[in-house]
Amino acid sequence: MEVRTASSPKDVMHYTTQRLREEFLVDDLFRKGEMKLVYSHIDRIIFGSAVPVEPIALTAGQELRADYFLQRREMGVINIGQPGIITVDGTDYEVGYKEGMYIGMGAQDITFKSVDSGKSAKFYINSAPAHKSYPTVLIKPQGEPADGVVIVKDENKVELGSLEESNHRVICKYILPGQVESCQLVMGMTQLQSGSVWNTMPCHTHDRRMEVYLYFDMPDDALVMHYMGEPTETRHIVMRNEQAVISPSWSIHAGSGTRAYTFIWGMVGENQTFGDMDEVAMNDLK
Repeated sequence: MEVRTASSPKDVMHYTTQRLREEFLVDDLFRKGEMKLVYSHIDRIIFGSAVPVEPIALTAGQELRADYFLQRREMGVINIGQPGIITVDGTDYEVGYKEGMYIGMGAQDITFKSVDSGKSAKFYINSAPAHKSYPTVLIKPQGEPADGVVIVKDENKVELGSLEESNHRVICKYILPGQVESCQLVMGMTQLQSGSVWNTMPCHTHDRRMEVYLYFDMPDDALVMHYMGEPTETRHIVMRNEQAVISPSWSIHAGSGTRAYTFIWGMVGENQTFGDMDEVAMNDLK
């Protein structure tokens, strides 16, 4: 498990492009047959991937000093690859493309598998410290509810923006209060519609929560300019397909691409109020 320490905004304003990328960008994330995890000291989030050919078991590692990974943690997972299976304490959950799972604190034996070993699932993982165990559930953007299955509610599929403003997008909220309960993890996916490239503008900050983004659904020659930094000291990081980026709570949250794309967002911190953000006036950006 790779460990990343926190960075001060006073220091970040002096970073070179290379240093920004070293601190905040995570590339080479989906390696076939492997699991890759990054532990950030910012709100203690762990994020990463599992791309199973043979089954991959989740272990705690020395970094956690725990008997098992979710002894003091909870986890959200979204599959952006071929169909896969997540086994949680002996129960199999088949997780399709853009379907997800919430796995509560206390689950001990967790294994990631692909339905077809020649067509790998790509499990994207977010994990946060937890103090209470909530039910483990399979999350589907659409379909019929069943035991152990939660369907994303219509009110949690939010259409925002417009083509005229280049930010027509659909936000699909997977893990949040009132739908899938968790201690602090909030997780979901935003898909930009054809012809739109801005994911958030006007941009915002939220001092109560940090965020990690995974950008995907992009061809190899496309990119996203991920904007970060304090509103009056903005910086950018060039993002390619299936790369993730750490966004501290003091940083703006915004990005624009060379074409439409999709991203998964995961938030960890003080509260779970999705709308708790501080918008930055366009005239105040520098």
